[in-house]
Amino acid sequence: MTSVLYDAPGPRAKRRNVIFSVVFVVLLVLLLWWVYRTMDDKGQLEWSLWKPFTESAAWTTYLIPGLLDTLKAASLAMVIALPLGAVLGIARMSDHRWVRASAGTVVEFFRAIPVLLLMLFANEFFARSTDVSTEDRPMYAVVTGLVLYNASVLAEVVRAGILALPKGQTEAAQAIGLRKGQTMSTILLPQAVTVMLPAIVTQLVVIVKDTALGGVMLGFTELLNARGTLAANYANVVQSFIVVAIIYIVLNYLITSFASWLEARLRRSKRSTGAVLGPDDIDDLNAAEVGGTHGTGAGGTI
Repeated sequence: MTSVLYDAPGPRAKRRNVIFSVVFVVLLVLLLWWVYRTMDDKGQLEWSLWKPFTESAAWTTYLIPGLLDTLKAASLAMVIALPLGAVLGIARMSDHRWVRASAGTVVEFFRAIPVLLLMLFANEFFARSTDVSTEDRPMYAVVTGLVLYNASVLAEVVRAGILALPKGQTEAAQAIGLRKGQTMSTILLPQAVTVMLPAIVTQLVVIVKDTALGGVMLGFTELLNARGTLAANYANVVQSFIVVAIIYIVLNYLITSFASWLEARLRRSKRSTGAVLGPDDIDDLNAAEVGGTHGTGAGGTI
């Protein structure tokens, strides 16, 4: 039995898949057992090292404030980078050559520079050229670096999503007299959103994780930086890394889950919205058509 995309596995292939699955599970269990034994031998599973995470002080003093700063920086970067990336992506497809060239230069320039370098440069810029306070400077630098880099990446995502649509969409819009701006805003962008959404979500997850760079290099008090302070006070470095990693996993899982829900909702809303006609409606339409035909015939005869 075959599918449109692949051949259904036969008996030998099914046995091979079962063997591979069993081998993978066994290796995974062995790895987890090795990690457990190693940590136990080094005394990293002692309750005294994990106990702080069951008390409110570790959360209210370190982890929650750090998480809030992470969310604040990531949210600001997302809110600025998404529309800026959309503008740059659309500008790269402009009919005006100077607009395409300018947008392309900006996108390629900032996309080629590591985001950490952008953060460090922004930090020095705010320190030497502005009146931003020392306390606020790391936040400004992190957000600036995230916006410049991710807006450039999102610009390419937007451009690729629009170009992925069939050319017939643009040709049909032009045939009914829509201008390019109207075609982009009412025809292309609404359809391209569902195409772009997985890549956009991936980039949003990257934004959340890259806030940690500001904590390591600029002293920004985000989640990873707060973890360092917590570990210094409770002497539980490995345990704090594990807890913070779990927080990042949960946070990014919530983002991807929301995006999956939104994508499914958008796809459902773009299905046919035509009204469903019942038998009475069809009879009325048929009667009107017959009446119209008879009336035309009579008029023609007269």
